Amino acid sequence: MSPRTKEQNEEIRLRRLAQIRKAAADVFLNKGPLLEIRDVAVQAGLGYGTVYHYYGNKGDLLHDLLWDALERSGGWLEAPLEAQLKAPSASASEKTPAGGHFGLAAPADTGNSAVADSQSGSRETAAATELGPVAAAGVRLLQLWAEDHALYLLHKLAGEGFASLPEARSAPLSAAFRREVLAPLAALLETGRAVDEVAASGENAAESPYRLHHAEMLLAALVGCASLSLRRGKLHEEAWDIARFLKL
Repeated sequence: MSPRTKEQNEEIRLRRLAQIRKAAADVFLNKGPLLEIRDVAVQAGLGYGTVYHYYGNKGDLLHDLLWDALERSGGWLEAPLEAQLKAPSASASEKTPAGGHFGLAAPADTGNSAVADSQSGSRETAAATELGPVAAAGVRLLQLWAEDHALYLLHKLAGEGFASLPEARSAPLSAAFRREVLAPLAALLETGRAVDEVAASGENAAESPYRLHHAEMLLAALVGCASLSLRRGKLHEEAWDIARFLKL
């Protein structure tokens, strides 16, 4: 067997890092700061020595995980409404009690798959039309958290000022989070318009402390509401109910 090329080795390294970070985010949801490297190794299905080769301690791992998540954290505000939202499907609704999640009405089961598919598509279209830009962004963020626990962890720890990291590491991360996440969200909350519309207008609607505080409070509310659904594995389908519950 011929030796691997430099490019192949780099691809393997990046894939392994992503595997370790994903496992760490999953473990952190359950254990918080009590997370240990051995826990991450078990979650990732890797040897302790393999994980330790990449991360000598959990502080380095958490720091890298959060920065990596921050690089992916802005797209949920920019994606078009049609592309970013998907309402709960008919199959998911069949398992919902008659009152729906949080007491919202659940659609009736017609027993006809073709009709159900048509009704599901109509519900998605109607729901997407019903939501304004803020609610649409909130639903998309909740759904992303369901798919990527590192993103949820980023927003949760940001609300705590990244207190689990030393100040030398938390301060740059907080500044970047404010710039990349809070300021665009504050602009959206201020104008009630999509972020790309705000950018096109050349407005700067996100710099006042009050507006940033408003954005922080909204994210904190979403984090709190998402916690239970996330642990139950229901966040993706309950995202719409959370948005309505918070009256976004």
